[in-house]
Amino acid sequence: MESASVAVPAEEHHPHPPEANQSSRIDRQTLGILLFIVSEVMLFGAFFASYFFLRVVANDGPWPPHPFELPVAVAGMNTAILVSSSFTMHWALESIRKNNRRGMQTGLALTFLLGATFLFIQLNEYVHIGFSARDGSFGSIFYGLTGLHGAHVFVGLTLLTFANIRAWRGHFGKDAKDHLGVEVPGIYWHFVDVMWIVVFTTVYIL
Repeated sequence: MESASVAVPAEEHHPHPPEANQSSRIDRQTLGILLFIVSEVMLFGAFFASYFFLRVVANDGPWPPHPFELPVAVAGMNTAILVSSSFTMHWALESIRKNNRRGMQTGLALTFLLGATFLFIQLNEYVHIGFSARDGSFGSIFYGLTGLHGAHVFVGLTLLTFANIRAWRGHFGKDAKDHLGVEVPGIYWHFVDVMWIVVFTTVYIL
């Protein structure tokens, strides 16, 4: 007896899984960096919670406690440098959107230099500030908050290094999908700048 065979229409064959659905509103890379930033905001939030606990609940005297003194003027100048880097980053992205490759290259290079200057000044501040992370709770939370931000600046500079290399190799274009390598580091860099404004205001000014 011959076994019966059932023909399967060609369209029902699925040799490969279907492609994942992708929203037309936002690409995967941008969504990924935004979700990462949300997690980083929560990380900074934990440090800020510790800072305000030490300042408001556990402290009953002046803040910063004696004999700690912070170089507000130096930190203010450093803040201006980092904020300026956000403008150069925005310039780089807008330049490539208009197919201005020279403007993009210049903007990325200036952003990297300004960010590196900020990090150098911060490290120099650590050398001359007169206390360490082991000097009481204030020393610990000061280095914890500013050091956490400094680590994020270093990560941002790493991303900018790759963006600069790719820019000079001609990897980017004016179409949205062709300059994600500029846009994604730019989003992260703006986050780093905003977080420093919050850190500077909280630790040095208030």
